[in-house]
Amino acid sequence: MSDRKRADAVYATLLERQGESWVQPRVERTRRVLELLADPQRTYRVVHVTGTNGKTSTSRIIESLIRAHGLRTGLFTSPHLERFTERIMIDGEPVDDAAVADAWDEISPFVDLVDAELAASGDAPLTFFELLTVLAFVACADAPVDVLVLEVGMGGSWDSTNTADGDVAVFAPIALDHADRLGGTIAEIAAVKAGIIKDGAAVVSARQEAASEAVLRAAAAARGASIAFEGAEFALTDDKLAVGGQLISVRGLAGEYPEQYLPLYGAHQGSNAALAIAAVESLIGGGSQPITGDVLAEGLSEVRSPGRLQLVGIAPTVLVDAAHNPHGAHALASALTESFDFDEWGIVLGVLGDKDAEGIVAALAPRAAHVFATAPDSERANDADVIADLAEAAGLPVTVHRDVADAAAAAREWAVASDRRAVVIAGSVVLAGEAIAVATDENWKAGWER
Repeated sequence: MSDRKRADAVYATLLERQGESWVQPRVERTRRVLELLADPQRTYRVVHVTGTNGKTSTSRIIESLIRAHGLRTGLFTSPHLERFTERIMIDGEPVDDAAVADAWDEISPFVDLVDAELAASGDAPLTFFELLTVLAFVACADAPVDVLVLEVGMGGSWDSTNTADGDVAVFAPIALDHADRLGGTIAEIAAVKAGIIKDGAAVVSARQEAASEAVLRAAAAARGASIAFEGAEFALTDDKLAVGGQLISVRGLAGEYPEQYLPLYGAHQGSNAALAIAAVESLIGGGSQPITGDVLAEGLSEVRSPGRLQLVGIAPTVLVDAAHNPHGAHALASALTESFDFDEWGIVLGVLGDKDAEGIVAALAPRAAHVFATAPDSERANDADVIADLAEAAGLPVTVHRDVADAAAAAREWAVASDRRAVVIAGSVVLAGEAIAVATDENWKAGWER
């Protein structure tokens, strides 16, 4: 059997488990498997990243900056866009299929043992995300890596990733999301996320609402951790458009970094980069040693964040963005104005059923000239007609399409009628992954063909 087939078989085995949308606050189950494996997550340093929006992009920037220091890196993010090996990156590349399969062979006997223990106690078996987390920890230990940049799956305190002890805890902006699991107020959600702060760690945070900031400060004090906030201890001081991205100026914890090239669009990505720089300053130099110019330039210039304002088509311009809640949709709407010079945007929109579709439509409505409503290929997807009804209620022209390929074809045909039109595909990470695959298969970067 080829290594790819072996890796695909591992993924198929994981999919037989309770899915990512099924979450129990039970971090001790993951901890039990890791104990049996001699705690691979303790063999490298960890930067632990949580928040509601921006955590994947921030994680990718942190990883690139650490790698530019000459350290071997791991990166664990979720969900994936096209193939599950994207979730576990080693030195900037998806983990090898053979490494995934070998790690699973190492893990599986202990999985059977813990599943039997859980069954004996009347508890549910280990889940997809619990086991994927263990798989990532083992693959990174086997690599081996010097530093793992670890994105929380959901929340923080009881998330499976919280079996690792972060040397640095990073907080992207916190907003209302997953209220049924994390809490109905910003303060309640922040309290769950603050659970990643470990004794004596360094904490860096994006700008937060007052309620979140108070919770994070209290949690850091209780743990004897230092804490630094964007706007006070570090900041994005300037950002300018540049070809393929932007020039950012950052006041870090330990130095000033003027006019650095970042190949990502949107002011929110500039803020993510400022947060990432503060995190790396905290990890590498304890917050008192600036990042050298060559290292910073290399780290930032190598950053890629697939599915985040990603250009996938030209003539007409087509972007893909994974904005899947109102906060992310607001950031996307702002970026479309700040970073691009188009008069009309066609928005291909598909949203999962557990997301605030009405809030997403409201955030994008000021930028939308036409909505092409569709649905991600997921059993959790909102029906395209639901999205269309919301768009119509917002006063927007709308058409309904069976899938992203059909919606994108209609949107591209609409856009090619004027050089002042462009398309963005948004609303779901699942939809973003589908769109990237279609764009590649149909070679949208070759331009429109009738």
